[in-house]
Amino acid sequence: MKSNKHDYIKKSYYKKWRIWWNKNWIKFLIINGIIGLIIATIVGLMSMESFYRRMTLAQLPMHLLLAGFSAVIFVLLYRTFLTGGFGKLKTKITDPSKVNIKFADVVGLKEPKREAMEIVDLMRDRAKVRRIGGKLLKGLLMVGPPGCGKTYLAKAIATEAKVPFISIAGSEFVEVFVGVGASRVRKLFKQARDLAYAEGCCMVFIDELDVIGKSRSFSMHGSNAETNSTLNQLLVEMDGLGDVEENVIVIGATNADTKTMDTALLRPGRFDRKIMIAHPNLEEREDLFKFYLAKVKSDSTIDAGRLARRCVYKSPADIANIIQEAALISMRHSREAVRYKDMSQAIERIELGVEHRPTMTEHQREMVAYHETGHLIALYILHPIDDVFKASIISRGGALGVVHHLPREEQYTQNKETLLANIKVALAGYAAEKIKYGTTSTGVSADFNAAMQTILGMVWQVGMGDSGYIGDYTVIAEKMLSSDIKQALNADVHSMLAKCLQDVEDLLKKEWALVDEFVKELLEKDELDYDEIEEIFVKHGKSNAQIIQ
Repeated sequence: MKSNKHDYIKKSYYKKWRIWWNKNWIKFLIINGIIGLIIATIVGLMSMESFYRRMTLAQLPMHLLLAGFSAVIFVLLYRTFLTGGFGKLKTKITDPSKVNIKFADVVGLKEPKREAMEIVDLMRDRAKVRRIGGKLLKGLLMVGPPGCGKTYLAKAIATEAKVPFISIAGSEFVEVFVGVGASRVRKLFKQARDLAYAEGCCMVFIDELDVIGKSRSFSMHGSNAETNSTLNQLLVEMDGLGDVEENVIVIGATNADTKTMDTALLRPGRFDRKIMIAHPNLEEREDLFKFYLAKVKSDSTIDAGRLARRCVYKSPADIANIIQEAALISMRHSREAVRYKDMSQAIERIELGVEHRPTMTEHQREMVAYHETGHLIALYILHPIDDVFKASIISRGGALGVVHHLPREEQYTQNKETLLANIKVALAGYAAEKIKYGTTSTGVSADFNAAMQTILGMVWQVGMGDSGYIGDYTVIAEKMLSSDIKQALNADVHSMLAKCLQDVEDLLKKEWALVDEFVKELLEKDELDYDEIEEIFVKHGKSNAQIIQ
């Protein structure tokens, strides 16, 4: 037994020594070499006569300075000429046969995939395109929010077309030294042309293209010279001014508004084809949940459709993150498989923040409960498109409580009724506090901010006020607006705000028994999920079960 323990300790020390040696062997050799040189120098000096020893010591600082200066010059020359210097390009050439990402592997993105398939067909049938006098696309721009699969789709295009794939980030072209970015663009396209010559075609993927693709601006101080020269070089390279046509296709990806991009970059012959990649719809989100749930051990009773309805406006990256967070939660509770409750907690943790339980008096907890109950009842009864998923009086993200709600489906525009409902829900917490206590708290500040922003936009920008003024008055300088117009618009704001508050107060007073019951449940349980909320409303004859059953 002692022998085994001794062997274990011995191996442990040996492993630690090996780790230390692997990390520090260069330092060890350098330090020992320096020590050896110092000892040899001292021995040499001691063997010299006193006159020559003094002369050598006097010259030693100058020799050291010259040696250090020479070393610096050598390092700079080595960096500049042997390794590409400041113009060195960090590209990643990918063999499509090794990536092996096909269109079938790209879950969701049905519309973008269909457009991408057309481009792949053109790349495959290059000879046929030339026979009818056509030309290959020079540039394809993928536009969409982060995490929606732009890079993944680009890899699928390269794999399906069976062409080499060079990927680089837009930030790689940005340097403080003028000319470096343009040099890197030239090197990138030379590399791409060589691959196209060898393989018949090559694809270049530039992520975050907006870094170098923004509209050019000119300054008398030359502050934008580097960015402009980089973009100019990219424009020249994409024109293909060579004698031989080069089959280099550039795919750019950005989540910035294309209006900020330089018009020369978007003209025909450059990035003339655009693929818009939006957040996945309900069906695509369900497919994504099924896809990612298959990668972890999960309970077979998890309803992917129910999760999809809870995750409106979520990107594929968001959905993957939710499942990974749920797996961590399941692991922390020593469960063998991910359950629906883990998924629900993961969504809340990501969207609402980590739970905090500050020490509060009973009066404060009760006030928070009435505040959140006001939001809950107004949302459930008055809102035309949103449903409530959770009500909580547990502090998250700086808020003492929260009512988590989402639209039942994607909304691409909002009408006046929906906007008014948003305002009423925002004011409901204030109304509940005022009815119960005759006073209010500072917890209403964020609600007031949201309500005022919404109603100002309605009246001043989209012509939803009662006075009949239409148009976007925010584009007109305030000093150019007459006092009559400003007074009328501000009167619309205050009258609509007062009307919304009155409607909410009337509703809560009418349903005060329901308010008290929800407050009681929140004080006992801290949180109420959708099913518990729905059960209380059904008991009071107010069923609104529209999305989750």
